[in-house]
Amino acid sequence: MSQVDSLIQKKLEKASTELVTPPLLGASVTELTTWVQQQGQPAYRGKQLHEWIYQKKVRSLADISVFPKQWRAEVEEIPIGRSTLHYRSVARDGTVKYLLQLADNQIIETVGIPTFEGGGNSKPRLTVCVSTQVGCPMACDFCATGKGGYKRNLARHEIVDQVLTVEEDFQQRVSHVVFMGMGEPLLNIDNVLGSIRSLNQDVGIGQRSLTVSTVGIRDRIREFAENRLQVTLAVSLHAPNQALREQLIPSARSYPIKDLLTECREYVEMTGRRVSFEYILLAGVNDLPEHALELAQHLRGFQSHVNLIPYNPIQEADYKRPSGDRINSFMKILKQQRIAVSVRYSRGLEADAACGQLRRGIRD
Repeated sequence: MSQVDSLIQKKLEKASTELVTPPLLGASVTELTTWVQQQGQPAYRGKQLHEWIYQKKVRSLADISVFPKQWRAEVEEIPIGRSTLHYRSVARDGTVKYLLQLADNQIIETVGIPTFEGGGNSKPRLTVCVSTQVGCPMACDFCATGKGGYKRNLARHEIVDQVLTVEEDFQQRVSHVVFMGMGEPLLNIDNVLGSIRSLNQDVGIGQRSLTVSTVGIRDRIREFAENRLQVTLAVSLHAPNQALREQLIPSARSYPIKDLLTECREYVEMTGRRVSFEYILLAGVNDLPEHALELAQHLRGFQSHVNLIPYNPIQEADYKRPSGDRINSFMKILKQQRIAVSVRYSRGLEADAACGQLRRGIRD
């Protein structure tokens, strides 16, 4: 374990090394070992429990066959923390959207995205887009999740469960996780940090394969940087100036774009990691040549990368996706200004699983 990982783990386990409160999913092998000892079991059962939760993906302690029958009967009602599959939708490109029902009957969405990179019979890279809240309080004007309101933060186990659910369904290991589903991750920073630790150390996904997306919460990017993680930070900018950003993102009124970019520069200095800027292109709104030039002025000399995302339509908004020519023109201007840029076409569009299309709700 690296020094960085050790510091993070000590911080996250400070209040839980003496007592682990179920659900058990999201707990480290150290925490699980402490827990089984509290139940009067030998320490080695902690490692067994860890294996059955994260590798065998057991859903009930009663199903762990290596445990004594009598003890299994005593603890079978203690929750591991797995969700229930409520609805599953598959897009033509292989993207799968899941509606997961939580213990309190709330519904969240997560998306499994296979990307075929090699030839022959090679398995695709598998990315999971996880949610961090039930709904979202940010109310971005172009986003379906924000239209549905906000209920609560997700717990650590509820975030990790989404990845295990996709691994079970696809019958392969997840290679990448993006915190870009429902919710604002930095408003749930403690549970997000806890899930990052668990996904890295328990599930076995490298930190550089994790991306955390935020619309920008004052001082939270700095707080996130203090953990010195090797994850990718993606900031949802979506506008090159304060007036337009306020129009699209109501929360921007209390966090000027100048202050946001200053905090992003501090993040680069503190972590040595570049920032990715997400920019959804809305036809006739933020996709004009003057917008590209204004964006370039902000980012010139910045250790960053811009992801242009053509708008994905939702029923609740009247925005349109720009033409291919307009998209290419915007990208060309940024490249001429020496801004690192690429276009990201979202997967799962017709299944409402693309960026900005996730909405909280129950389907029949």
